[in-house]
Amino acid sequence: MRLLGSETLFRGKIVDVARKRFRRADGREVDREVVEHPGSVAIVAHDEEVVYLVRQPREAIEETESLEIPAGTLDVDGESELDCAARELREEAKLEAESWRMMHVVYPSPGYVDERIAIYEATGLSAGSGRADPDTQIAVVALPMSDLDRVLPEIHDAKTFVGLALLKDGR
Repeated sequence: MRLLGSETLFRGKIVDVARKRFRRADGREVDREVVEHPGSVAIVAHDEEVVYLVRQPREAIEETESLEIPAGTLDVDGESELDCAARELREEAKLEAESWRMMHVVYPSPGYVDERIAIYEATGLSAGSGRADPDTQIAVVALPMSDLDRVLPEIHDAKTFVGLALLKDGR
């Protein structure tokens, strides 16, 4: 597939929208509107007893409380995914991690958005500190590992579902 051209239709604080023209391998050309996102990280932070989640409002889906793994956008120039993950874990869950492992990469909706989410596992946890965005309302939830089977069906956030399912499967 080859990108033939791109026109920015909208520039936002977090995302842009572009109209792009592509030539597919068979020679056919198609136009697509694409939400351009800088990418994100998500963190499955756990010890032997609990996995740390955050509960927060999500206005885009009109939910007062969404139970999710800590996550954030790659919005600091020059910051690596791993550095972003460590920062987000400090800001959202007030935790530091000694060990990090890349678990998986997901694209939440590749039909119209180019967002790439790198899901990391964080272990060797200790108390940390970080300043959260003033607009966020986050409550940290220490979910017992024994409750994963019960909670998974209640999770609607894709990155959280994938991260917790991978943790449950031991991957």
